[in-house]
This record gives sequence, C-alpha cells and structure tokens, in this order.
Amino acid sequence: MTKSSIIRAIALDLGSTTVKAALLDQHGELSHVESLPAPKLNVDGGTFESDALAYAATAEQVLAACRQHTGDVLPLGLCSQRSSFLLWHAASGQPITPLISWQDNRGEASCAALHNQEPLIRELTGLRLTPYYFAPKLRVLLQQNPAWRAQLESGELLLGTLDTFLVWRWSNGRHHITDASMAARTLLLDIHTRQWSAQLCELFDIPLGMLPVIAPSTGINLTLNNGLTLQASLGDQSAALIASVAADSTDVLVNLGTGGFVMRYLNPTVSLPGGYLHTLVYQESNLQAHIAIEGTLNSIAAALANYPAADCRIEELATNDIYCLAEPSGLGAPYFRNDLTLVFSAAVDGLTPGQIAALLLEGIIFRVTRILEEFRAESGIANVNLPNVYLSGGLSELNCLQQGIAQCAPAAVFHLQQHDTSLQGAALLAAGMTGSRHREAARVHSTATAPALQAKYQRWKIWLDGLLARTA
Repeated sequence: MTKSSIIRAIALDLGSTTVKAALLDQHGELSHVESLPAPKLNVDGGTFESDALAYAATAEQVLAACRQHTGDVLPLGLCSQRSSFLLWHAASGQPITPLISWQDNRGEASCAALHNQEPLIRELTGLRLTPYYFAPKLRVLLQQNPAWRAQLESGELLLGTLDTFLVWRWSNGRHHITDASMAARTLLLDIHTRQWSAQLCELFDIPLGMLPVIAPSTGINLTLNNGLTLQASLGDQSAALIASVAADSTDVLVNLGTGGFVMRYLNPTVSLPGGYLHTLVYQESNLQAHIAIEGTLNSIAAALANYPAADCRIEELATNDIYCLAEPSGLGAPYFRNDLTLVFSAAVDGLTPGQIAALLLEGIIFRVTRILEEFRAESGIANVNLPNVYLSGGLSELNCLQQGIAQCAPAAVFHLQQHDTSLQGAALLAAGMTGSRHREAARVHSTATAPALQAKYQRWKIWLDGLLARTA
C-alpha cells in the first residue's frame, strides 16, 4: 500500500482454522493482513467444540494488530463460519457451552426424528436437513438440558452464532443480532420472507423469541466499543462469492478450503436438480436479497492432511482404475450421504502416500466437475461452456488440483490471485464497493493434456452412480 492510499474499511474473517483481519484501500486491495490460528478444535467422536472466549480474544488480537497501521475510525466488515454457535449468560457474558462447530454431528438424532418433515424444511429454507446446521444441534441441547430452555425464555441465557456472540460483546450487550445470510444457515429462517419461521421453530421445538434479531447484511451502522462501526456482516462463503463473481453473472466460484463450495448466483427461471442448496448470499439495507445455488464437498482438507498432495503432478493422475470419494465427514450436496465418507473402490494398502494423494485429488476434481456439468446442463446451455469458473481458497493453490479441474471442467478456469477472498468480500461490502470489479485472476493453462483423466472421470461417474444406488 502506497502512502497516498486511503483506508476505506477493515475486515475480520472468523474462520474455522484461522482468524484474519486486514485493511482495504480505495483500490479494493487488502493490506496489513494479520492472521492467527483459531482456537484448538476439540474433537471427540462426532463432537466438535472450541473455546468461545479464546476465539473472541483471538479476534480482538488480530483487529488490534491491524489497527496499529491506521488511526481512522473505520467501517468493519465481518464474515463468519456458518452455523457454529453457543449459549452464554446475559449478565456476565460467560459462555455456558463451548463454541459448537458447524462440523459437530450431535444433531443426527434431530435429523432422524424429523426425517418425514424434510420436504417442508427444504421448501422453506432452501437447505437439506443435516446435522451441520444450528437447529438440529440446538434441539438436542435443549432436550438434554431442559433448564436452559426456561433460562433462554427468561433472558437469563442468550444464544447465537459466533457473529452474534462477538457483536453482543462488542456492543456491551446492547445488540443481540445476526444478519440474514447467517440466519439462513440455521434451518429456522424462511428464505422466501427472510424472517424466522414460526413453523420451523415449532418443528425443532425452539421458541422463536430466543433467537437474535435479523439485520440486513449491509448498512448496519452499529457503533462498537472497540471504536469500529459494524457496517457489513455475513457468512464466509457469501463474502468469498461477493469478492469473486458479479451478482448479475452466471460465473461460478469454486472455493476449496476446509471444505469445498461450488456456487453461482441463482437465475430464478432455472430449476436445478434436487439436493443443491439455495444460499442467501446477502441482504442489502434496502432488503433486496441475493440468492445463490451451492454444491458442497465436506472436509476435503482433512482428507488430504496426511498425504503429500502438494507434490502431485497432473501426469500422476489417472494411472490406475481405483476410484475415490474424498469427504471424510460424508458426501455433501447434492447427495448428503453421511454413510458415504472416505471411500475407495479397491484396497489401497499397497499404494504409496503419493498415489493415495493422487486418488484423493481425483475425487475432489471429479466432484467439482460433476457439479459444474449439472450447473451447465440445467442452465439450458448444455452445448456451450459456462462463462467462467474461478478457483479460490487454500487448496486451490495446489497446482495439480488447479490443472485437473481445468482439464475436466466444462468451462474456462481461472485462479483468483487474491488469497483472502472472504476477507476481501467483507471489506468491500463494508466500504460500499463493488466486489468482483476488484478481482484479479489468472487463466489456468494445463501444462499437459490429460485424456486419461477425462476418460477416468467418465468411468468415475458410472462408479459413483452405482455406489449411490447400491447404498441407498
């Protein structure tokens, strides 16, 4: 950033693994990016929890480090991991639960009990009934701890997602709010009215009055006790989409990080195959809502964690006939199959770690490609390419993954050069600047043709369809 640059906003990204803050200048560029690991996630079977107060302290630390570079009173753009939540005492601010991660599976019992209601839930929310969301987990907590319900109804306890907790702390307890995009990932919001649904609250046995007030994602204008003014707040994947793709285009964002998210803004005249999510990207201060279609890949970073994926080359893919699903916590949208996790079509005991890494990368490439194909086919443009596909997120830095998607995808593939798209999207929204106009992307040109990879993809689709049919 040059001396003549004008600081327009500060942003905070409350990620699952990393907490980041940065400044945004008038050119839409980030600088002084401060980053710390998120508090340790304690995993015990299907339970995923962390320390909410440690998370708040980490967030405050990166904001303070970033603000050392400017004396201005700045608008804050906040983006947060979706569906992670906690309960806390209204008087003291002390959490009564840990921060319960979106990855936590304790809501499985709720999903089983409400299985017959899934068509209604999907119609009202645009989402599938899965344990990842807020409502199934909260239903179980309240059933296990009936005293908490009375304390929530009396106001002695409060509940909310991570953004709600931090804004409540930073407004000295005056504001118990969340934005529409975060509310939309709870399974309690009617995506059509953008309000809490009394019908959904009754289904999940969650009193509506416990829930935070829903605010627009922009123009919030809330003064915080840290000297910042909260102007924008939204989910992390929404922020990444805003920074990457224009709201009036059919370009696609493939964000590959802890999980994988394939998103494009929704054409209201198009009906996509069942299973894809309808995501409320953000709601403007004038209440105009922007909706996207989303396919998901679950926990792909965890699948790759113990293998040398960074060393893989495109030429090392498709060298055998073993097929793979690379989602340890269950197959994501559009399938939502918890019974299909990290799956190989044959034993891999005799393979090297590098060969297993190649299979995992193939599994990610093929899942992304199939989603892109379905987006294209259902858009009525089956014989032409999608406008563009943009790759972002930490895993998108893997050269083999980039080139594999470029080889198989039915579209031109670009790699976004900004490394913090969620952070940038939140900052741009807070500053009132157009997101994708500030996008920098490089076309992915594969260094080698890979007909074997494309042929294996066709065989992988047949294997997956058979696997889905056999295990249904």
